[in-house]
Amino acid sequence: MDLFPYPYRGEQREIVRRVRETVADGLPLVMESGTGTGKTVSSLTGALEAALGTGKKVVYLTRTKSQQKQVITEVAKISGKHPLICIGLQGRSSTTCPMMKDDPELMSGTAEELSKLCSEFKKKDPGSPSSCEFFDNIEETDPGPFIDILKDAHPQPEAFFDLCMQKKLCPYEFAKYILPKADVVAAPYPFLFSPHVMDRFIQWMGVPLSGMVVIVDEAHNLPMYLREVMTSEYSARALELAEKEAAEWKDPEVYKGFKVTDITSVFRECMDNALSEYLDGDDGVLPYNYMQDELMDRLGVSSVSLDAIYKGLMEQGEIVTAHKKAKHKLPRSYMGSFGSFLAAWSLCDENTYVSLIVGGDNPKFEAFCLDPYEAAMPLRECWSSISMSGTLEPLKDYSYELGMDDAVEVVFPTPFPKENLKVLYVDDVSTNFEELRSKPETYDNIVGHVVRLVNCTRRNTAVFFPSYALMDRFIHDGIPDLFGRDVYYERRGMPQSELMDIVSDFRAADGSVLFCVTGGRISEGLDFPDKELELAILIGIPFPKPTAKQEALRRYCEYRFGSGWEHAIKVPTQRKMRQAVGRLIRSETDRGVAVILDRRISTMEGLGAVLTDDLVREVKAFFGE
Repeated sequence: MDLFPYPYRGEQREIVRRVRETVADGLPLVMESGTGTGKTVSSLTGALEAALGTGKKVVYLTRTKSQQKQVITEVAKISGKHPLICIGLQGRSSTTCPMMKDDPELMSGTAEELSKLCSEFKKKDPGSPSSCEFFDNIEETDPGPFIDILKDAHPQPEAFFDLCMQKKLCPYEFAKYILPKADVVAAPYPFLFSPHVMDRFIQWMGVPLSGMVVIVDEAHNLPMYLREVMTSEYSARALELAEKEAAEWKDPEVYKGFKVTDITSVFRECMDNALSEYLDGDDGVLPYNYMQDELMDRLGVSSVSLDAIYKGLMEQGEIVTAHKKAKHKLPRSYMGSFGSFLAAWSLCDENTYVSLIVGGDNPKFEAFCLDPYEAAMPLRECWSSISMSGTLEPLKDYSYELGMDDAVEVVFPTPFPKENLKVLYVDDVSTNFEELRSKPETYDNIVGHVVRLVNCTRRNTAVFFPSYALMDRFIHDGIPDLFGRDVYYERRGMPQSELMDIVSDFRAADGSVLFCVTGGRISEGLDFPDKELELAILIGIPFPKPTAKQEALRRYCEYRFGSGWEHAIKVPTQRKMRQAVGRLIRSETDRGVAVILDRRISTMEGLGAVLTDDLVREVKAFFGE
């Protein structure tokens, strides 16, 4: 059965074969394949060729909505050879719930909080309707016509939402209802890697993990994503909210004479002490059991009593959330979150976690997970998994770190003509912190290179900064005014819709400039085909900022892999830069130049950068100008 919907090019036939055979054998596949080589359609084709007729389902995990849309588009093409149903799941939000979308108070709700509130809307007595007609209507709806639409039209999530709303059906609940009918499910990472969501997702699917073929897109991000999933933190502002809530509830007792504010005041003392004694720069490492020892000493209780206090806080939180749910309010309790954090912190072992105090305007305690092994369990328990990226090497480290000892590992080279991409660098500048601080002329030289490069050719140009701080400095100094061109900006924390509007405007404008960050959302996962992007300027090397957390990760990697700097710093930095450069070439006909403004690139492999003493001449020559 050949399901590939296009004429094969490059290594696509071999990728399909490798995926098909690995899935048939029930093994994990770890694969690097260059950007623009058709990994999405090739992996889907191979997985489906092996899974169809076996009762297994393909779950394609993405990090962005644009990647999810691409999955649904490719399944629609494959369906020309075999009818398929693909459902695109998106995380629960107030904007996608008919009962919540018009309530601004619910906009900040987490998926877990909104799920609790949703259960209240769906609650009903025997013989009586619930308070959500959109949910009740599902039981009376024949799914057959919707299944036909999914097979024939392959609607994107937004179109599916509109279709459900026309029939007064809850889009989120109806997607869950018909999920067992799907051959392919495109979903964000949390559906399989968030402990709060995974069990429910498996129930919705109608098959166990062992019946799923899991494809992980942009897998180079997965280890750090899993660390963040397992990390717990609690800030000073959150503590203030817990105290405010305690006051509203008359400061309830949580254990044998201890009230909520007794615990919060001692916790604040612990934080102040940690900031004073252990903070070094941005953060600082705390002794193992610091929190427990400090709380027991200051409260005069045993570890058993401390656990009871945590439980009492969480029980008080349940009282608050139940009260809010009954009033159809956001079921959030800051006292409960406080207790949950303390309980989670107490369970972190010193071999896989590092305890930190983090400074700044909103200081916080953080239990940072160093080892992603536990959170990667779905990749070991599913029938087969495909982890793929254009920047995944060294593959053995990835497989070992996530516990996939039997993984098949393969690298597919880019099929595009090498002469279509030129990577240059200069040796007169560096973004090394000490050099920028002690030699003002270094910054001026970087600015000079950027201005000359942007103005030497009227091509769509992306300027990738190593940090938002350096980008802000450029903007503050008025550098964009020297271009005489439209300039667009990727801002820290900007909503996805706003980011996509900016990217769309940049693509449409002739000879425009885009300021963005290496390792940010624009540098990974977005395509700029043809003339939408032809020149990429990478200012410096985006090494992570030296912090106590970063040093702890380096030591962990030294222990696990024998090379801490290589694994924790060098390789992730190379991947970020390769991702940024990869935005230039998305097809056989794309051409582009990448310029790296940092002499240190000469010590880093994998980018093929060539030294030049005349950037403008080289760039103009490449474009025949």
